[in-house]
Amino acid sequence: MGFFDKLKQGLNKTKNSFNEKINNVFSNFRKVDEELLEELEEVLIMSDIGVDASVEIISNLRNRIKKDKIENEEDVKDVLREEMEKILNLEDNDLKLDTTPSVILIVGVNGVGKTTSIGKIANKLRKEGKKVLVVAADTFRAAAVEQLEIWTNRANVDIVKKDEGADPASVVFDAVKKAKQEFYDVVICDTAGRLHNKKYLMDELAKINRVIDKELPDASKETLLVLDATTGQNAISQVKVFKETVGLTGLILTKLDGSAKGGVVLGIVKENKIPIKFIGVGEQIDDMEKFNPKEFVSAII
Repeated sequence: MGFFDKLKQGLNKTKNSFNEKINNVFSNFRKVDEELLEELEEVLIMSDIGVDASVEIISNLRNRIKKDKIENEEDVKDVLREEMEKILNLEDNDLKLDTTPSVILIVGVNGVGKTTSIGKIANKLRKEGKKVLVVAADTFRAAAVEQLEIWTNRANVDIVKKDEGADPASVVFDAVKKAKQEFYDVVICDTAGRLHNKKYLMDELAKINRVIDKELPDASKETLLVLDATTGQNAISQVKVFKETVGLTGLILTKLDGSAKGGVVLGIVKENKIPIKFIGVGEQIDDMEKFNPKEFVSAII
């Protein structure tokens, strides 16, 4: 099964929910008018796209309808797709891994799928021919290291770890030293997800960043926040907290296959101007791919 097919299957709940609402709107209207646009705007907001993104999409749709004299349902849907894609295309969603080694710092609250995301990304990068080293720097949570080790074994990549309770920055230091000595292409660092104490989290991440910047001053670095799609609008508030705490360069959206709230992707990008780098649409190690705005929109409409 190709990724687009997996994506369509994974986004089934979002697609069914979204299309049902859209089709209901069109079935109640015989012409393209202001009332139809108001109903469509309400559908977008109800589909977790968010107020700002929904208003922008409908405003642009209204202008296109007037300009191009659009009068039928399919043309309206085509323009709707285009306007949704525009929001998602605002930011570059390519990973910037231009140095050897490059660093990917993974952040996020507990339970969002950080460990599985690291395993899947490590597997993907290894298949692309990169030598990958994973760092178990979440030393706070019981069993975090063991879970990460299971996924690195599945991905067939190396891991640097210490005992539970060890200083996370010291684990990162050892990993960076190993990466330089043994010529790894990418270092992927797991981190603890303790949002309830933002200051502690901020201090810990700042310390990890200092180690990376000191030991690899010229390295390409991505800081990716993992979000659980099933939380809908709560995901947007998590982005805000981590954006304030660390310099995010991208987002990873997980559990899209278990959610009807895939529309939140548009709200997140619109509000934060941070690109989606990866999306997960399944539990297998290959069920994560680079985010493609066109394919995503096509899969839900």
